[in-house]
Amino acid sequence: MSASSGSKGSLRGRAARLARLLPLGPSGGTQAARTPFVLLVVLLLGGGLITLLMLNSSLNEGSFQLTKLKKQTTELTDDEQELQRDVDSYSAPDALLRRARGLGMVPGGDPAFLEPNGTVKGRPSPAAGPPAPPRVEPTKAPEAASASASPSTSPSPSVSTSPSATPSESASPNSSVEPSPSSTGR
Repeated sequence: MSASSGSKGSLRGRAARLARLLPLGPSGGTQAARTPFVLLVVLLLGGGLITLLMLNSSLNEGSFQLTKLKKQTTELTDDEQELQRDVDSYSAPDALLRRARGLGMVPGGDPAFLEPNGTVKGRPSPAAGPPAPPRVEPTKAPEAASASASPSTSPSPSVSTSPSATPSESASPNSSVEPSPSSTGR
């Protein structure tokens, strides 16, 4: 037995087989076989790191976009709730009543219904007229009020509040009425 086979000969079983596969001394062939493996490992690790970096950037961009969309959703929800409050305040019964009275509307009387055969069902009643506007007394100048201590005997001009009178009937014959620009449509 030689010296190299003597050292290998002392090993038995698996250890001997491994010793045959792996040479004991450094040789140029082993170095050349390791270089492609090292390059492959470096390329795989580099590719994995680049892929992780790209994935992380993509997730961060998605996170920023999600945050922006959540903020926009919150703002739009607040706007929607504000508009719903406005609608609720305008459609409340007391608000509708105030706006209707402001337009001169009055509650209707009892309705009557026409049957298909032409008969009237129910007794209609007229709607209550608009409330009379408060009577406004002309104001006196402070000098005139202090000069005359007795009540004035001159008649004050009265305003006709009869619902049947139209503006043309209540106007004096000598007064000229010019149409407003909005009524002519120009």
